[in-house]
Amino acid sequence: MDNVNITRTGRCLCGAVRFETRGAPRFISNCHCESCRRAASAPCVTWVGFLAENVTITGETLRGFASSPGVTRSFCGACGSPIAFQGERWADETHVPACAFDDPSTLAPASDFFAEEKLPWATLLAPAKPD
Repeated sequence: MDNVNITRTGRCLCGAVRFETRGAPRFISNCHCESCRRAASAPCVTWVGFLAENVTITGETLRGFASSPGVTRSFCGACGSPIAFQGERWADETHVPACAFDDPSTLAPASDFFAEEKLPWATLLAPAKPD
């Protein structure tokens, strides 16, 4: 499934940090955990997961924040835009926020992580209907 011919690009708000991903995402999911909500100041974050070797980040050096044990959230030091999530639990992956991509329209989430932590007014994705 990891088609190496797929290349996507993205950037932070100010453009000081750019990135490129290669191949199909391993997953696209909304995360409702409190850490993601606070890091993005949003009701959830849609993450797109890739093998770490398929993500290249260029431009300004990212700043990092250890938001919980074994987790580093990286962001642009100039504008603060979240750019990457890396965790010991997914050591071979880099997760990128969907809306940091230049064209996030094709990156629809297929699932919800930490749904038990969602805000009471947030809506979860409808479960897939069997064929």
